[in-house]
Amino acid sequence: MTDPNKKTPVSSEARPDGSEPLLKVDGLVKHFPITKGVLKRKVGAVQAVDGLTFDVRPGETLGVVGESGCGKSTMGRLVTRLLEPTGGKVEFQGRDITHMSAGKLRPMRRDIQMIFQDPYGSLNPRHTVGGIVGTPFRLQGVKPEGGVKAEVQRLLELVGLNPEHYNRYPHEFSGGQRQRIGIARALALKPKLVVADEPVSALDVSIQAQVVNLLDDLQDELGLTYMIIAHDLSVIRHVSDRIAVMYLGKIVELADRTSLYEAPMHPYTTALMSAVPVPDPRRRGAKSDRILLKGDVPSPISPPSGCRFHTRCWKATQICKTTEPPLLQLKTGHQVACHHPENGEDQAPGDAPLVADVITVKSVGAGAPEPAAAAQAEEAKAEEPEKSAGPVVSEKPVASDEPEELAESASVPDGKGAVAPSADAEDEPKK
Repeated sequence: MTDPNKKTPVSSEARPDGSEPLLKVDGLVKHFPITKGVLKRKVGAVQAVDGLTFDVRPGETLGVVGESGCGKSTMGRLVTRLLEPTGGKVEFQGRDITHMSAGKLRPMRRDIQMIFQDPYGSLNPRHTVGGIVGTPFRLQGVKPEGGVKAEVQRLLELVGLNPEHYNRYPHEFSGGQRQRIGIARALALKPKLVVADEPVSALDVSIQAQVVNLLDDLQDELGLTYMIIAHDLSVIRHVSDRIAVMYLGKIVELADRTSLYEAPMHPYTTALMSAVPVPDPRRRGAKSDRILLKGDVPSPISPPSGCRFHTRCWKATQICKTTEPPLLQLKTGHQVACHHPENGEDQAPGDAPLVADVITVKSVGAGAPEPAAAAQAEEAKAEEPEKSAGPVVSEKPVASDEPEELAESASVPDGKGAVAPSADAEDEPKK
């Protein structure tokens, strides 16, 4: 769903007007406490968001992608102050709104609005469309020129709905039409920043493009600034100027759209890109270059030490387990938090690989193994001859902090974007 006419992304460093960020987030943290017993004693915390730092410039679209449970929606609710942050700082137009009271925050609600994911649950079924879209005017005490009804009908027409449906109820509309009603409600007070939490994920595929194009047209017409949260990489590529990739509560890569899709630097981003399906019938039955990450996403209650992705990464070394990589700018406008980036200079050369178990890796993609990978495999077999009857490395040795029985059934990448399930070690070790 790429658009060749989409405006060229402009990084914050390259803006000729030197405009200040509309939204600035520094070290944002949100931990949900876990309590136990009658006295509600705190026994732990879910680290949903753990130290996010980014900014959003006026007129741009920042896309946020990641797996389910990585903290995308929580981050959106923190930015709009629907949730109270545990730590960090949120600035909007230079004003600190991190812990602003509800009374002081009310006037700023006009400038920060949110489009929710579920078009069915976000609309009150007891209210008419006119009442739903007109609610912001009544809450803020705003009297639009020509009256509330005329303004609501204008908004309905703006988002592609019939103004005559003013007195209808939400159950009389389809999913796509309900989402348009939600968009009209968010635009009622002419906000400056709109946070869209997966605005098309609950919609039928046939109308997703319509809603995405509507958001794009409204941005050009009204001069809006978007922060769009989604897990569909094709949607994010179509609408975003810059993209932030999240994993387990942290941003692991932040770059403009062209740089991220053409040369991703974080291994997790590379794995996400390989999962994008290619709708080409001519490739049916052909070998796939998809990277299948081993294991599951760790629990946010007790995330891994060091780099949070090291338990699933095929490039992990000792430093990845002990030291958390900072989010550094390795290229112009391209930030990545990785000790061993894919398309950049290695930040920890010569560090020992984090090999806990020798795991089989079979190539299911095109191309032969790299000579360096084969040499590492031979060296690993030579150092541990007593494990020769178990899984045999055919590519790069891969780090694994999982128990032996889990590691044996895991799937890991081979360093070239191709993986396969590992073989089971059922034979007894040779003596």
